[in-house]
Amino acid sequence: MIKTIVNDFLNYMHKRDLKNLINLFAEEVNWEIPGNTRDLKWLGIRKNKSEVESFFELLWKETEPISAEIHKVLFDKDEVILKGVFTTKMLRTDKIVTSIFFIHFKVYNGKIIEYILLEDTYAVSKSMEL
Repeated sequence: MIKTIVNDFLNYMHKRDLKNLINLFAEEVNWEIPGNTRDLKWLGIRKNKSEVESFFELLWKETEPISAEIHKVLFDKDEVILKGVFTTKMLRTDKIVTSIFFIHFKVYNGKIIEYILLEDTYAVSKSMEL
């Protein structure tokens, strides 16, 4: 089941299919993307599905994906870690940023209940400076 959820997550992210992507998450979520939350409103802590939806709306309003590669996927029972690299255009500044990333998520009863994303948020933050 977790492999299906991971594949669906990646597919919906790629398509920017918000409705189906959000349906992968539980009503209550332990979500964190550390970084400069003052300047990058999509970073930070989220606690429920509605806040996760707001994250994607904010992110997708500010960014245009150029490429993403998954280099490794590690499964451990109800948890998964994805390692990869992305390149994104920041729409406000037209700057391009590339970063490695690690995503950890945990699944319970077929829904994502925990999501932690680590990326080079310093580089992302700098790319948003005018």
